[in-house]
Amino acid sequence: MHWDPALSSLAHCSALFLPADPSRSGRIAFHAPGDGPLPAAPGAAVELDVVADDALPRRAAALCLPVRDVLPLLARVGAGRVAGPSRSCAFWGAAALLALHVVARGRLLPGVTPDGHDAWRAGPLSAQDTDRLRTLAASMPPSAHAVPVGTAADGTALLPEPEALLRAFLDAVADVLPRTPAAPLVAGGAPFAAPAPQRVPELRDWAADVAAGHDAGVRLSLRIEVAGLDGAPEAAAFRAVPQLHHVGDAALVADAGQVWSGAAGAAFGAWARREALLTLRRAARVWPALSPLLSAAVPDALEIDDEEIAELLGGAGRALAQSGVEVHWPRSLARTLTARAVVGSADRGAPDGRDSRTPSSLSADALLSFDWRFALGGVPVDRAELDRIAEAGRPLVRLRDRWVLVDPEEVRRARERRDRRLPPTEALGAVLAGTAEVDGRTVEVEASGRLRELRDLLADPEGGPREAGQPAALAATLRDYQLRGLDWLHRMTSLGLGACLADDMGLGKTVTLIALHLHRQSDPAAAGPTLVVCPTSLMGNWQREIERFAPGTPVRRFHGPRRALDGVTDGFVLTTYGTMRLDAERLARVDWGMVVADEAQHVKNPYSATARRLRTIGGRARVALTGTPVENNLTELWAILDWTTPGLLGRLGTFRGRYAQAVEGGADPAAAERLSRLVRPFLLRRRKSDPGIAPELPPKTETDRAVALTKEQAGLYEAVVRETLAAIAEADGMERRGLVVTLLTALKQICNHPAQYLKEEGAPRLTGRSGKLELLDELLETILAEGAGVLVFTQYVRMARLLAGHLAARGVRAQLLHGGTPVGEREAMVRRFQDGEVPVFLLSLKAAGTGLNLTRAEHVVHYDRWWNPAVEAQATDRAYRIGQTRPVQVHRLIAEGTVEDRIAQMLSRKRRLADAVLGGAGEAALTELTDAELAELVRLRAPDGGYDEDVADGGYDEGGGADGACGEPRGGAAPEGGEDGTNGGRGR
Repeated sequence: MHWDPALSSLAHCSALFLPADPSRSGRIAFHAPGDGPLPAAPGAAVELDVVADDALPRRAAALCLPVRDVLPLLARVGAGRVAGPSRSCAFWGAAALLALHVVARGRLLPGVTPDGHDAWRAGPLSAQDTDRLRTLAASMPPSAHAVPVGTAADGTALLPEPEALLRAFLDAVADVLPRTPAAPLVAGGAPFAAPAPQRVPELRDWAADVAAGHDAGVRLSLRIEVAGLDGAPEAAAFRAVPQLHHVGDAALVADAGQVWSGAAGAAFGAWARREALLTLRRAARVWPALSPLLSAAVPDALEIDDEEIAELLGGAGRALAQSGVEVHWPRSLARTLTARAVVGSADRGAPDGRDSRTPSSLSADALLSFDWRFALGGVPVDRAELDRIAEAGRPLVRLRDRWVLVDPEEVRRARERRDRRLPPTEALGAVLAGTAEVDGRTVEVEASGRLRELRDLLADPEGGPREAGQPAALAATLRDYQLRGLDWLHRMTSLGLGACLADDMGLGKTVTLIALHLHRQSDPAAAGPTLVVCPTSLMGNWQREIERFAPGTPVRRFHGPRRALDGVTDGFVLTTYGTMRLDAERLARVDWGMVVADEAQHVKNPYSATARRLRTIGGRARVALTGTPVENNLTELWAILDWTTPGLLGRLGTFRGRYAQAVEGGADPAAAERLSRLVRPFLLRRRKSDPGIAPELPPKTETDRAVALTKEQAGLYEAVVRETLAAIAEADGMERRGLVVTLLTALKQICNHPAQYLKEEGAPRLTGRSGKLELLDELLETILAEGAGVLVFTQYVRMARLLAGHLAARGVRAQLLHGGTPVGEREAMVRRFQDGEVPVFLLSLKAAGTGLNLTRAEHVVHYDRWWNPAVEAQATDRAYRIGQTRPVQVHRLIAEGTVEDRIAQMLSRKRRLADAVLGGAGEAALTELTDAELAELVRLRAPDGGYDEDVADGGYDEGGGADGACGEPRGGAAPEGGEDGTNGGRGR
C-alpha cells in the first residue's frame, strides 16, 4: 500500500464508505461537491445515490476505489498532511488512523463473514477503543454515510447507523492487510493466510470461539480479593473473581456468579454467559491458571497461590491486559514500587586537589554512585525495609503497619540497582535531563552535593557572575555577546567540561577562541599550547586572525611534507583534518592545553576515521566550533558533544532511541524539550537575528528566482526521467538507491546547463542553452554596473569552470576557488576580491562555504541548490558577517517546474527541524521514496507560459548523447580534493 500522489485531489471530494462481503472488498467512493467534475484519478466512475451535508439525497457520478488503495490517502488526511480536505474525507481520515492504531497493537481476530468468507476483524477493542469509536461515530457528517437506505417523509435520506458503519470500516482495514504464511499457525487454517477470499462456512464456529468477546457485548476482567489479613502473612488467601462489563453501558458490571444465577438482571442474559465462557477460554490460553474456571459449573471465583499472584503482578498480568482482560487489585494494598536515583558526591576526594566545597572539575576516573530512593504507594522505603521485602520472597508482606503487595522480581531488580555507579559526565547528563535509562526502564534522577551545585551553575550558560574579562594581550575590543561567550567557555573548560560554540557564521567565534587561549595562559593548570584542527581552506584565516588579535603569540602550521612539532610548548598549532588523520599519534604525544575542532561538522560521522583519530588526541580542554551543529540529523549533534564531553549523551544507540527518533519523527514533543535541557549547558548558539547580538548588521534579502528550462533542457530532462525511472522500477536494494542518486544528480546538472550534464569538452557553446545562465548574465550586468562584488556558489566544480570560461569570453573579471586550489593561492584570491581587483568570485560550495571572510560582496548567487539549508546559510555568511556594512542580497536560482522546485520546499521544512532542537536527511531520505513518490518528485511540470521560447533551441537529438541515448546520467563534477580529504570524491 504505497502512497500514490495522483490521489491527492480526491481529498477535497466528498467521501463515503461502501461495506462489502468479504470485508476486504469494501470501497471508498468519492464524488465532487455540487455538480463539479470528478478529478483525474485512477478508478472507475459509477452513478450512486449520495447525500450532501444537508442530508438530501441526489444522484452523482463517483469514483469507487478499494479501501486498500485509498488507505494511504486517508492516513495522510487524518495526520493533517493534506491541506483543506472535505468534511467527509477528514472524517474517514480520522477513522483510518483509529483503525491503524487498533491494528498496530495486534488487535486482530479471525472471523467468517455472513456469506461464509474468511476475514480478519479488528478486535478485541478495549474500553478506550470503544469510547473513541463511539465519539467518532457521533461526529459522522451526513455526506460521509454510505448509500442511503431510504427516504423519510420530509424528503431527507434515511442513513445507515454510524457506529455499525464505522465498525465495518475498521474490519475492512484489518482485512486488507497483507497475509503472512504464519497465519495458519495462529488462525488454525490456511484460508486466513491466502491473499484471495476463501469460502469457509465450516470454520464459523471455530472463529466464533477464537474471537469471543469481539462485538459480543461483554468484556471480562478479574477482581483480586485478599482474605485473612488479620493474621500472619502466611494466612492470607487470594482469589480471582471474574467480572462481566456490558460493552453498551460501561456502568453495567456484574460478577460472573451473579450472571449465572440471574441476579445481574435482564442486561446480562443467556447470551452473556456463552460469550463470557468464550472470552474466558481465550484468557486461559494466555494464562493457564484460569483453566479450572472452564470446568466449573459456575465460574464465580478461583483460589490462587503466591506464585500465581507474582505471575499476575508481572508478565501474566501484562499478557492478559493485551488480550483485553484487565486485572483489578485491592486499593487498600500499596502495590506500585517506584525508584528515584539521587546522584551526589564522588566516592573519592575532589579531583585535581581542588576545594571540595565548590563545584569542581569532573575527573574522568571518578565514579558517582546512584543513591536510590524507593517508595511503595508513595510511602518511602529505606534499604533495610527493601531487604526485608525481598527476603520474604512473597508478593504480600507487612510494612509499617500496612500490607504491601509487590512483584518479587521487581524488588530483586531494585536491589541490584543499588550498587549502580556511573562516570561523572554520564551522571551529569542524567541529572540535567532529569531521567536515566536503567535496565531498559526510565527512572527519575535528582542531583545532590557538588553535582547539584554544578547543575545549577550550568543552568544558565550566559548568566552568573562574569569571571573572565577581556585578556590584556588581546588586540581587539570584544563585543558584549563575545565577552559572554568567552566567560562561558572559560567556565566550562575550567570545570573540565567540553563546550561547543555554535554561533552563526560571522559572529566572531575565532576571536573569542583566541581570547580564551590567552586567558587560560594565566592559569598554570590550564596553560599550554592550543591545537586547532580545521579544513585546509581555513588555516590561512586562523593564522592571520592570531597574528592580528594576539600579536607575539607563537603560531605554526603542522601541515605539508616538512611538518614538525619540535619545541611546541605554547602558542597555537594549526593543522587540517587530513593531516590530523595521518599524524594523530604524533599529535597525541604533545601535552595540549586545549584542542579545538573548527567547522566541527567534519566529525559529524562518529564512525569515520577522522572522528576516531581526533578522539585519540588528549587535552585539558576540548572546544568545538561550528555554525551548524545539526546539518541533517541529531546523530551529528551526538558526535560533536560526545567528543567535547565524552559520555554526556550516553551511548549512540541509547541516544537514538531516547531522543533522535522521537524528535526527528515528531512523535514525542516532550523529547525535544528534554534534549534541549540536556545539551543547552554545553552548546552556546547565538544568531545574527537575536536581539542585541549584531544590531549594526545591515539587512539581508533572500530571493528565489525561478527560471524556465530551454527546449534542450526540457528534452534532456524528460528523457532522463523516463529512462531512469524504468530502470529504477526493475532494481532494488543498493542498486536502486544508486540509481535514484544518479537520477537526481543528472536532473540538477541538466537544470544548470546541458553542457555540464553532457560533459562537453573544450570550449562548448554555452549561450542560448540554459535559463539559469541567461539569468546569471542579467544579474551580473546589473551588479557590475553598480560597482558591487558578487559571490557565485555552485556545488559542481565542472559547472564553475564552465562559468569561468563563459565570463572570460564576455570580458568579465572573475576568479574560481575550488577544493584543488593551493592554500597560498586561496589567500591571494581572498585578498584580490576584498581589495576590489576581481568583482566576481566563483566558488565551489563544499570547498569555500566556510571560514572565508568576503565582506566585499553585496550579492550572493546560489547557482544550484545544496541538499541542506545549513550549508547554504554558511556559504551566504561569507558575505553576511561582522564587518559587512552594506545590505546583502541573496539570489537562489531555481529551474521552474523541476525537481529543484520540490527540493526548495523540502529545504524550508528542514530549517524548521534544525530550529526545533538547535535535520532532514538529504539524498539518503530521497533514495527511500517509493516509485510513485519519486516519479512525482522529478516529474517535469511546464511553467506558466511554457518553456522559454526566446532562448535558441540547442538542436538536441534524443537519439544522440554520450551513450547513444541521452548522455550518461551521472554526476560529472571534478573532484574537490584537498589534502584533508574533506572535499574529495565526485561532485553531487
